[in-house]
Amino acid sequence: MIIDGKAFAANLRESLAKDVQDHALTPGLAVILVGDDPASHVYVRNKITACEKTGIKSFEFKMPADSSKDDIAKVINDLNNDPHVHGILMQLPLPDHLSAAQEDLVQMIAPHKDVDGLTTVNAGKLILGHNDGLVPCTPQGSLMLIKSIKENLSGLHAVVIGRSNLFGKPMGQLLLGENCTVTQCHSRTKDLDKVCAQADIVVAAVGRPQMVKADWVKDGAIVIDVGINRTEDGKLVGDVDYEGVKDKAGAITPVPGGVGPMTIACLMKNTIEAAKKA
Repeated sequence: MIIDGKAFAANLRESLAKDVQDHALTPGLAVILVGDDPASHVYVRNKITACEKTGIKSFEFKMPADSSKDDIAKVINDLNNDPHVHGILMQLPLPDHLSAAQEDLVQMIAPHKDVDGLTTVNAGKLILGHNDGLVPCTPQGSLMLIKSIKENLSGLHAVVIGRSNLFGKPMGQLLLGENCTVTQCHSRTKDLDKVCAQADIVVAAVGRPQMVKADWVKDGAIVIDVGINRTEDGKLVGDVDYEGVKDKAGAITPVPGGVGPMTIACLMKNTIEAAKKA
């Protein structure tokens, strides 16, 4: 089964738009974009379009590539104190000269407006199993897609390839919360192919084109491909060898059109939740 993330996300956005109308809300999402990275501009444009469709008011802050840490900190502080803004998204990565300051800037975002779920408060709530924090969008969307195939995940063996703060770690925590047995893998995991071959659920997020081959996946497994890589001929591919794996997996996400649309839909969901709490 091909998991259609695009259709699932469209349905989610539709229900969110109804939720906004039913609660007479005006959620506000502020996006901070520093520099001229073309991919970041595309992502931000897609997020703003999604806001319009969902009834969320968007505030865009485009900042020059040579902005200082203090420049960005001032914008974050102003947005933290703005009652019309319920969610703050700082598009990552920041320009190279700000790489050392990136974590400090993320932590300056008020936790109740941290719609990326990256502050220590929200990360801590996820680990402790508290359900009142904001959960990172891509893992949240990935879990929704997994549960669209199998609602009860209790006792299943899930392998997460990747351990980033943005995706791998929160994905593992969400699967633990569903009573999965979770194996967190990374670049130094020995016999990674054999570990994956034992899994009922494989989630790949390493940024290595088509790394997960058919013999890494057991028959009927659910495969979630979070990677997005551009090949030399300009084609977009995931971290999973889609053509090789799709006939062996029980369900698989394509790239593009799988996890990507869910990330933006869950950003809308987090913003609306933040507005409700406010």
